[in-house]
Amino acid sequence: MSWPQAAERRAGQGAADRWLAALLWAAALFSSGIVFVIVSTVAVEAIPFLREIGLTRLVSDEGWYPTYGRFQMTAMLIGSLVVAAGACVLALPAGVVSAVYLAFYAGRWSGRIYQRLLEILAGIPSVVLGFWGLTTVVPLIAKVEQPGTSLLAASFVLTLMILPTVALIAFARIAAVPDAYYRGAIGLGFSRWQAIRQVVLPAARPGIATGCILAFARALGETMAVVMVAGNIVQVPTSVFQPVRTLSANIALEVGYAMDVHRSSLFASATILVLAVLVIFAVGRWVAREDAHV
Repeated sequence: MSWPQAAERRAGQGAADRWLAALLWAAALFSSGIVFVIVSTVAVEAIPFLREIGLTRLVSDEGWYPTYGRFQMTAMLIGSLVVAAGACVLALPAGVVSAVYLAFYAGRWSGRIYQRLLEILAGIPSVVLGFWGLTTVVPLIAKVEQPGTSLLAASFVLTLMILPTVALIAFARIAAVPDAYYRGAIGLGFSRWQAIRQVVLPAARPGIATGCILAFARALGETMAVVMVAGNIVQVPTSVFQPVRTLSANIALEVGYAMDVHRSSLFASATILVLAVLVIFAVGRWVAREDAHV
C-alpha cells in the first residue's frame, strides 16, 4: 500500500471514530435525559403531598388509610426491604454455588446448558413467575400455615427472579480471578474445594457482593409478581407466613383510582423507592471501587 493510500485509510478511520464517538455521546445524553425526566416527573408529582401532609406523617400517622387522610408508609417500606432482603438471603448462596459449579465442576456441555437455563430464567416475565407462584408456591405454603400468600411466598418468587443476576455476576467475577491463584493453592496441597473456598471465593468476594447489591435493587422495585403472592395487607410482618404489602405493590394496586393528595402520596412513595435504589447503586459503585483497589 502506497503512502497516499495509507494516509487516506487513516483519515477514513479517524472520521469513522469521530462519528462513533458522536453517536455514543448522543445515546448517553438521551439515556441520561430519559432518567432525568422520569425522576423529576415523579418528584414534582410528589410535591403536593409533601406540602399538605409532610414527611413526618409518613411515620407518625396511625396507618395507611388515604381516604381518611392517614398516610403512614412505614409498614410498606419495611415490607419492601424485608421481602427483598429475604430474596437475597435465598439467592446469594444458590447463586454462588451455581457460579462455582459453572467455573470448576461443570463439563463443557453441561456448563453451557446450565448457563443458558440461567439466562432463560432471567428472561421469563415477572407476571409468569408470579402466576406460577400463586398456583404452586402459595398452595404449598398454605399447607404449612394459612393463608399461603405471604412474605415467604414473595421472597421465594423474587429469589427465582434475581438468582440469574447473582449467579452470572458471581461466575464472571470468579472467572476473572487469576488462574495462578487456584493453581498455586493446588500446588501447595489444597484440595479443589479448599482452593475454591479459601483462595478463589475471597478474591472474588467484592464482585459477588456487587452482584448481590444489584439483585437487591431489582427485588426492591419488583411489582407484579409480589402483588400476586404477597397478600397485600398493610402490616409489619412478625412471621414469614404473614401477608405483607410493598411500596411498589401499593402503587400498582391504588394508582387506578387515586386522586388529589392520595395520588400525590403514591408519587411520594415512588420517590422513596427511587432514592432507595440510588443509595443501593451508590453502595454498589463503592464496593466496585474497593474491588478495583484489591
